Amino acid sequence: MNLENYWYVFQGAIPPRICDDIIAYGEQQADQTALTGDFNDKTPTDQKDISKLYKTRNSSIVWMNDEWIYREIRPYINQANRDAGWNFDWHHSESCQFTKYRETQHYTWHQDSWNKAYNKPREATDGLIRKLSVTVSLADGSEYEGGDLEFDLRNRGDSESVIQTSKEARVKGSVIVFPSFVWHRVAPVTKGTRYSLVIWNLGFPFK
Repeated sequence: MNLENYWYVFQGAIPPRICDDIIAYGEQQADQTALTGDFNDKTPTDQKDISKLYKTRNSSIVWMNDEWIYREIRPYINQANRDAGWNFDWHHSESCQFTKYRETQHYTWHQDSWNKAYNKPREATDGLIRKLSVTVSLADGSEYEGGDLEFDLRNRGDSESVIQTSKEARVKGSVIVFPSFVWHRVAPVTKGTRYSLVIWNLGFPFK
């Protein structure tokens, strides 16, 4: 699929007070190790598997399902979907993932979507795929170094990777929306802590 817009940004859209409230709420909860699809939601215990995970993704997360957070962010998802020209049919949001990247932590190149729909009978996600990914920058770029949100425009069909950095993602309160199949990464944090909130938005498979 060729895209005119690989991501859509609302710079500084979420008020700092709300960003700080989400950070404070997240810091009150017990951290979990951020996983990848390779581990099927099971935290690895074998040292070899732990090393494999940390080479790909190394951060801490807290799951959030608070409706007030969704209410704050959903209007931006819908506007981006329309204004960017994607017009994806979606109707369900997964749990919000509050994410902390400390010094040296990162998430290497990946896509948020995969070819097969969720197979989770009796759950709301059954038969759905991720279509729109959202990152909310909870910390200002002056509070950490490194940790850039980068996009690889390889979906365009170029023979070589074309890397672009979302500079707006370093502005506190920015909402970045992009198709879940777009390749992206969080570069290693070199100083401070990078806080963000991630939401995946699902619909029936593309036809």
